[in-house]
Amino acid sequence: MVRENNENSMELDEDKLNSIEKNGDIITRRDGISIHSLSIIGQVEGHYILGSAQKATKYEHIIPLLVSVEESEDVDGLLILLNTMGGDVEAGLALAELIASMSKPTVSIVLGGGHSIGVPLAVSAKRSFIVPSATMTIHPVRINGLVIGAPQTYYYFEQMQDRILDFISDHSNADKEEIKKLMMRTDQIATDMGSVIDGRQAVDAGLIDEVGGLSQALDALKKMIREGKEEKVAGEGR
Repeated sequence: MVRENNENSMELDEDKLNSIEKNGDIITRRDGISIHSLSIIGQVEGHYILGSAQKATKYEHIIPLLVSVEESEDVDGLLILLNTMGGDVEAGLALAELIASMSKPTVSIVLGGGHSIGVPLAVSAKRSFIVPSATMTIHPVRINGLVIGAPQTYYYFEQMQDRILDFISDHSNADKEEIKKLMMRTDQIATDMGSVIDGRQAVDAGLIDEVGGLSQALDALKKMIREGKEEKVAGEGR
């Protein structure tokens, strides 16, 4: 019997390791609360496959995973761990929209960096944290490869940039015009436009709710989960 339990435990551990290796996610259970932890690292890979030497988070893996978390009766909340340099704008914004529209409690924490399209991902959760040493890079929309030098091209860029600015301002305490000023600065990044801000500056700008680490993020998520369960019980008792 003991041997059978040990074998089952080993199988569960292998399943967890496989899940971490494939998607950078794991489910933990403690004190009657189940939390799904999701890592978004490296570049957000969109419609084009990145080189094998680059760390990437594939959006086609994350989209069904988010749906599964929302629908699962065994998951109470979602913790998003961010250390991303950005990536595909449309893919990143799609993920951010999905997270923002989830009914379950969600908390994000920016660790090393939440750059470029990582900013909408950071603010998409119901509550956001950032460690003091982390940074966030805010810059205009850019594209690699062939660009047609026509007014329509610049109009398309402007439209996409407005979509990003609207999303960030709608899901944080940051003012849209202030974010745009940070985005268009020319005195901070060499050969580029934009701003690099650290954890405390991100909170001061209203982008992130609070400076804090893993324990603070988990405490906030568990509090949201407990409050949600209490409201549900109170509603059923009426």
